[in-house]
Amino acid sequence: MANFKYRLRNLNQTPYMTTGLVVIMVLVFVAMTLAGGSTSLNVLVAFGAKVNPLIQQGQWWRLITPMFLHIGFTHIFLNMVTLYFVGTQLEAAFGHARFLIIFLVAGIGGNVASFCFLNSLSAGASTAIFGLFGAFMMLGESFWQNPIIRQLARTFLAFVVMNIAFDLFIPGIDLAGHLGGLIAGFLVAYTVGVPQIGRVSVTKRVVATVVLILGLVWLYLHGMAQ
Repeated sequence: MANFKYRLRNLNQTPYMTTGLVVIMVLVFVAMTLAGGSTSLNVLVAFGAKVNPLIQQGQWWRLITPMFLHIGFTHIFLNMVTLYFVGTQLEAAFGHARFLIIFLVAGIGGNVASFCFLNSLSAGASTAIFGLFGAFMMLGESFWQNPIIRQLARTFLAFVVMNIAFDLFIPGIDLAGHLGGLIAGFLVAYTVGVPQIGRVSVTKRVVATVVLILGLVWLYLHGMAQ
């Protein structure tokens, strides 16, 4: 156990990707503020928020850009604090490139789920952040015998359950996006693997990848058909 703690704390110590994502989102938020305000519908649409009719017209990039936008200071502050503290741990575990892939795929997965099930405008990094929670769940399932990972997985599972419970009672929360990001993050974490910690079953990696791809395609096509 002590050896595992040492390995986890000394892998990829500098969180380049996490810090870079935070900086990008803060800069985008500043640009939105200068353009008329991050809560302005016109500004949100201009910067790439998820708007279903526009996606159906061919603006597919709106399944990517929303994860870099935020609506109001409280929104970006809470998301950036969460992203930094969760991201630094996962970037250490998975490595820079794998962490970035998990973040982006989870964000896209959450936005595609939102596109399929929610008609209203949406934006925010929460889809991708829930994907990071999903990656922790993957670590817990794959390395449950390790007490450190087991403790982390339990903590984040409780956090996820609590957040989803709040989502059910707070109007305006993109629950579909959160759940979509969570599941996509869980699956893509298997796809990329985590060789710096241990080996993951090839069968699990293949099954997760197939389910992820088929799921994203189905959600996208279903959203386009609405």
